[in-house]
Amino acid sequence: MKKQNIYQNIPQRTDDEFFENLVNKDGIKIQRIVSQGHTSPKSGWYVQKDNEWVIVIEGEAVITYENGDKLNLQKGDYINIPAFTKHKVSWTDPDIKTIWVAVHY
Repeated sequence: MKKQNIYQNIPQRTDDEFFENLVNKDGIKIQRIVSQGHTSPKSGWYVQKDNEWVIVIEGEAVITYENGDKLNLQKGDYINIPAFTKHKVSWTDPDIKTIWVAVHY
């Protein structure tokens, strides 16, 4: 087995949000996501067929739900988003990288 570190090989600022699959097996996908001022597309919502558990391990972000509820997530905060719940990333800090770990199950 090879040891890895969640904070290594973070890309420099990119035009697009960075997604990296860490595990994708047996119906479970674990991703590292890096955002810096990135948001979801202005139109439309994420509507996923799987549940998603997500934690912010660095930075800050705001998740907005279709009903208008907003959650400000800071380092260490995590949420569970049930399958088919319409949501979007409405803000990430433009000055520092926001690093997320998402588990789709």
